[in-house]
Amino acid sequence: MADTNRTIVEIHVIQTTGMGNLNRDDTGSPKSVVYGGAMRARVSSQAWKRPTREMFDRFFDDKDLGVRTKRVVKVLADRIIERNGDIAPEDAAALAESVLSKGAGIALDKPRAKKGTDETADNDDVLKESKYLLFLGNRQYDRLADLAVEAYNQGNSDDAIKSDKKRIKKIVRDDTAVDVALFGRMVADDIDLNVDAATQVAHAISVQAIEPESDFFTAVDDLKKNSVDEGDAGAAMMGDVEFNAATFYRYANVDANRLNDTLGDAQASAKAVTAFVQSFVSSIPTGKINSFAHATLPELVLVTVRDTQAANLVGAFERPVEPDYVQHATEALVKRERELERAYDITPVQSWAIRVGDDTEAMDELVPKTSSLREVADELSELVASRLSQE
Repeated sequence: MADTNRTIVEIHVIQTTGMGNLNRDDTGSPKSVVYGGAMRARVSSQAWKRPTREMFDRFFDDKDLGVRTKRVVKVLADRIIERNGDIAPEDAAALAESVLSKGAGIALDKPRAKKGTDETADNDDVLKESKYLLFLGNRQYDRLADLAVEAYNQGNSDDAIKSDKKRIKKIVRDDTAVDVALFGRMVADDIDLNVDAATQVAHAISVQAIEPESDFFTAVDDLKKNSVDEGDAGAAMMGDVEFNAATFYRYANVDANRLNDTLGDAQASAKAVTAFVQSFVSSIPTGKINSFAHATLPELVLVTVRDTQAANLVGAFERPVEPDYVQHATEALVKRERELERAYDITPVQSWAIRVGDDTEAMDELVPKTSSLREVADELSELVASRLSQE
């Protein structure tokens, strides 16, 4: 029997981008995948998660968000100096290293020297770093900085920090940064400091088969063009860049219950869910964006709240759709949702649709009323907060 206490929010998006190279592979070509026996354009989940997370500052103060970096010693040392300007930079760095390594148990190492530079030339460049990207909330950095200054004032900071290990680990463990709670944290040195991600983001794929194309370009030297030697005028640089144009199916979900387990507050969790939905819908990867200006907004967004389990509807496009892509993709999406609801009893608790243009009218069969993104956010927040409060 279904656990009706679950609250899983899903976002299904149909979005056409202009010609572009949103997400490159190691050769510079747009990423792709063979799906349903046909080549598809692909944008990795990481490429869409970053611009999604970068939009969170529209909804939250910095203190509610995290910092994802290897330069953890510099971040913490800077905050120590903010609290006590009498502490010398080298002492602040030593304090930060001690708190992070001896207190929190995070492995630190010197960064590699930059080619052709003196490693000791810039103090910032020789501060130790974590061996992996560490995602830590701003509140945690502030509390660790307060603890470091407190230890410094005691005179024997190393001993004070070592004796405060439990408190330090608790500060790191009790991370309530919204983006850390949504996207999770993995600490290789201590699994107790891990945070389970509350959201899942799929790789976006094109609903149609695609063929990569190439654009040959030249760049003209302004001065050379005007030189007296006309025979030498012309392109000073030339090359080619691969691109494609596609209608993408994008999918993500948020387990609101898991998010609430981390944040510990129904209203805060509801706000985080709606901020993620709005950011995911509105964001766009910026790869080669200055060359292609590929920023678009979706033609169709379907937001659902299920109390059963998450269901990616990508199977609707196992057979590539034919032109008109948006119309046929909408029809395929609606059909797939209906079939899964009947077969697996996963009818949503509530659904909202955001539609642009007549090509998406098939969605009226599933969700008769069209909403704006703001309306979806307001109603979704109220529903999620209500359901989480009943746990």
